[in-house]
Amino acid sequence: MPILVPPELRARLRGLRLVARSAAGEGLGQHTSRSRGAGLEFAQYRGYEPGDELRRIDWKLYARSDRYFVREAERDSPLVAWAVVDASASMRQRDAARPEYSKLDAARTLAACVFELALRQGDRFGLLALGGAAPCFVPASGGSRQRDRCALELTRLAPASGGVEAAVLRPLWERIQPPAVVVLLSDFFDDALSAMALRLAAARREVLTVQLLTAEERDFPFRGGHRFVDPESGVERRVEAGSVRKDYLERFGAARADLAHRFAAAGIRHVEHVLDRPLDEPLRALFGAGGSTLPPTRGEDMPA
Repeated sequence: MPILVPPELRARLRGLRLVARSAAGEGLGQHTSRSRGAGLEFAQYRGYEPGDELRRIDWKLYARSDRYFVREAERDSPLVAWAVVDASASMRQRDAARPEYSKLDAARTLAACVFELALRQGDRFGLLALGGAAPCFVPASGGSRQRDRCALELTRLAPASGGVEAAVLRPLWERIQPPAVVVLLSDFFDDALSAMALRLAAARREVLTVQLLTAEERDFPFRGGHRFVDPESGVERRVEAGSVRKDYLERFGAARADLAHRFAAAGIRHVEHVLDRPLDEPLRALFGAGGSTLPPTRGEDMPA
């Protein structure tokens, strides 16, 4: 299975924590839910996994069965984390400067980082991937096996041939139960995804969004005649790139700013990530010391 979180990125995750604002809005806090782990009230046995503390092994049960079992107990868990990944056709977009790396590749790694942070904190986590008519859903659970299960599904994801169908989203609302922190990874070129984020926020889920863009979408470096094709609708447009660049940058910047403001008004923490930037930047903006959540309104004002 491919390594989704390379060692150098994993090292940069130190110091980050998954946190959620309280329902009353009193700053940063932690939701409370029930999960199994080290605690006082016995819940069940499970098979030993590498990394489990030896003191949690039930040695009497081992003497009877010749197998290692770990005692799990009910305990308070800060939150349930969900990674929602857009796998629609537009997420296959790559930069000419880095043709092997797509927006979906970045979304896979960011989702895997969320799972690593949740695993480190002992939280439960789950995966929802959207694209076409068959979404991928991994129910929330905890532990290293859950991390590996989610990672395997992430590696299997492929961009759909079209967009996200609104009808497919309807039965998914109830699967993400509160309290929950939802990290939605998308380019938000499909209105169904922004509507999903807003609906989850209105239903008192803690929603964090990362808008994934290519450097070419940000900078529009094209010259001469070009043919652009919408990967989801198939609509084509032929333009003289130099003559439309200024208009494109202004309109695309305004659209991104409008999205960010709509999310902010709904209480959604929103950041952008461009594929030529380090992947830990959006994670630090959401889970670290903070930073601006609103993008510049013009492409040339953004870092190259």
